[in-house]
Amino acid sequence: MAMATLDPNADYRGRLAPSPTGLFHAGHARTFMTAFVRARAHCGTLALRWDDLDGPRCRPEFVQAGIEDLHWLGINWDEGDDCGGSYGPYSQSKRIPLYAAALEQLRRAGLIYPCICTRKDIASAVGAPHAENEEPIYPGTCRNRSISVPDAAMVTWRFRVQDGRQVMFEDGRMGAQCFGCGRDFGDFVVWRSGNVPSYQLACVVDDAAMRITEVVRGADLLSSTARQILLQEALGLVSPSYFHCPLTLDVNGRRLAKRHDSLSIQVLRQKGLTPEAVAGWGPATKGNDLQPDQ
Repeated sequence: MAMATLDPNADYRGRLAPSPTGLFHAGHARTFMTAFVRARAHCGTLALRWDDLDGPRCRPEFVQAGIEDLHWLGINWDEGDDCGGSYGPYSQSKRIPLYAAALEQLRRAGLIYPCICTRKDIASAVGAPHAENEEPIYPGTCRNRSISVPDAAMVTWRFRVQDGRQVMFEDGRMGAQCFGCGRDFGDFVVWRSGNVPSYQLACVVDDAAMRITEVVRGADLLSSTARQILLQEALGLVSPSYFHCPLTLDVNGRRLAKRHDSLSIQVLRQKGLTPEAVAGWGPATKGNDLQPDQ
């Protein structure tokens, strides 16, 4: 699949896009530091955008804690809700009309369809295992159903993928990538019931609207990139470049998560680790094992 990408000679625009659903951990620190360093190396602009669509899990205290952690790491940004910029607001919860317009564009083009399946329905219909934090491949139950939709924003909408199609892109860190529609993911959600845009749709709309030229994020989102490329194509948007960072693992080989409060940046700071150690750029003062407290 040919993919239109932004001019590599254009002014560099990167972004930090955390979700304020918990405390940042060392994995966040290393990804954010990479985004910061790449933006500064390109003499570019770095925006701080809060991906705060996850309802009550997004809390103001996590925003404040995140800002403090970023400053402690030595990371600064050029655009954001706290410092302004030409592409605000920089919180997704304030950008819903943009996502709704994109949803309507997809609906009019016949590229999405309403789905009334529950999580339980999908789990019972799908036997194949799926990666952690990945939804199971949707079996297409509602693809050809006739469903009355009195309010387009109050049902789940899925993007119809072309089974067997290959989505390929060159990642700046991980190299050549290839994902198969129907094999690695199925018809995916772009709008959730309750009038909530999906991560995939909101991310695509915002990265385009904010003129982001390179997306730096964790390797766990590689398959999300494939889905987002499909949305970019469907919406007539140009794709940014991508740079996916290796995941940070604890001593047991498990990827870090926000539930690991004992490995949060705040706790690591209290243990005496330096910003360079937490971000993976230098030695620690008291050891650098990422071992969760028992």
